[in-house]
Amino acid sequence: MEHKFLNLKIYSLELKKTNKIGLIDTHCHIFYDKYKNDISEVVNRAKKEKVNKIICVGIDIETSKKSIKLSEKFESIFATVGFHPHESKNATNNYLDTIRSLLETPKVVAVGEIGLDYYYKHTDKKQQIKVFREQLELAKDLNLPVVIHNRESDNDLYDNIKNSKISKGVIHCFSSDVNFANKLFELGLIISFTGIITFSKELQEVVKEIPLSKIMIETDSPYLTPVPFRGKRNEPYMVNEIAKKIAEIKNISFDEVVNTTTNNAKKLFKF
Repeated sequence: MEHKFLNLKIYSLELKKTNKIGLIDTHCHIFYDKYKNDISEVVNRAKKEKVNKIICVGIDIETSKKSIKLSEKFESIFATVGFHPHESKNATNNYLDTIRSLLETPKVVAVGEIGLDYYYKHTDKKQQIKVFREQLELAKDLNLPVVIHNRESDNDLYDNIKNSKISKGVIHCFSSDVNFANKLFELGLIISFTGIITFSKELQEVVKEIPLSKIMIETDSPYLTPVPFRGKRNEPYMVNEIAKKIAEIKNISFDEVVNTTTNNAKKLFKF
């Protein structure tokens, strides 16, 4: 069976030549059943590839609890708690009390994944906005950062963030343009890139224009697997590919990308 892992071993040796500070996968969903049978191996592979911290992001009450359980089991995993816009239709009258309670758990670092999604029609806009606003206010009340989802909702998303006066957070899986990114930076937010930048020419142009000081990196596992692993299950260790691509696009060293994006994450999530 040794030959199956030959490429991974070579890949690991190459990274160890440069990556000394360690990476952070700032956004993944490894609570899903597709990781159930080998979650320890997933975490160990990440550690071997110098991914020292992993943030497992909840999308509703159940998955937020699963993320917390993973954070309790593995030293390198941290959790977030929140209602994703797709799931906001299931936010009951007392959901905020439950979220508030879960946010008090050790190793929970943010309110999220929250936001707006106008591409899919899982939940009507009015309900999405209501739940988004309520969670923004909760985060502000608890002085916690937010992890925000945005798809085809730039204007409403921006208006609600601005009105909430939230200034600590990240727009994950950023896919908008440079002008919108700059508007977010004016509010104090930063953005995060996924494996999409390894194959999207349009988004690569955005990366080129964005200051590294405003960037974090993530896998969004199990989704958005980066090149050269397209077609395979995404995992936290693959965040290395996002860092490598940013270094290539900006013509800077891999170490500079690692150091800056890791420090950006540490500053936001305070770990």
